[in-house]
Amino acid sequence: MAIHPLKATILLVILMLLFVQPIFAGPPFDTDDPEPVDFKHWEYYISSVNTYQSHAWSGTSPHLEVNYGLIPNVQVHLLMPLNYTYSRDQGANFGYANTEFGIKYRFIKETANRPQIGTFPIVEIPTVRNNAFGNGRAQIYIPVWAQKSWGKLTTYGGIGYWINPGTGNKNWIFSGWEMQYDISPVVTLGGELYHHSADTVDHKSVTAFNLGGMINVSSKTHFIFSAGHSLANDHFFSSYVGLLWTI
Repeated sequence: MAIHPLKATILLVILMLLFVQPIFAGPPFDTDDPEPVDFKHWEYYISSVNTYQSHAWSGTSPHLEVNYGLIPNVQVHLLMPLNYTYSRDQGANFGYANTEFGIKYRFIKETANRPQIGTFPIVEIPTVRNNAFGNGRAQIYIPVWAQKSWGKLTTYGGIGYWINPGTGNKNWIFSGWEMQYDISPVVTLGGELYHHSADTVDHKSVTAFNLGGMINVSSKTHFIFSAGHSLANDHFFSSYVGLLWTI
């Protein structure tokens, strides 16, 4: 029996959605995970992060992130941000300063009874002299991440130390934990709670949260998003929106 073209199209779309596999960790959250990109595979992000604090906006507009599975259990990472600030009094300011490079290494694989564990050292490299968005000094981040999954539920988190040189700056610690659930093969939702100590002599430590998720448009195209707010000390609103392509 012949199938009506409209019914065939609807059936094809449903089958495509059923076989889309959600892959969601790290962005759009501050908390990261230990799972590297698969060997010889790529991730491309075009995203924007935004923070509203003290009647001013700041963030990236946008930034490009590329991850590649160099060898099994190891990925290389590159992030290039176009930074911005905006306030009514001073208007908009755009500029490039630092390039982010990192290597993620998973040294313990996940089993039924054991989480996967890895590290993801990152260096912020001064690339363009721009005092509005950098101080010309390299920053280094050394974290340890762990992750465990049970069916549709995944949780990950860890702690890291930022080496933050510069006048008035302080080395600081970030810690965070995220939990997410695959609502369907198309939609994953999650949230994180994180804390970081003061990064300058004038600032206090911050505790905040983000809620967000991923919508799998196709097996290779994903829309990712999050929004959150501070819970202690500083008062700010943050958001992340981006597109992820996996190859």
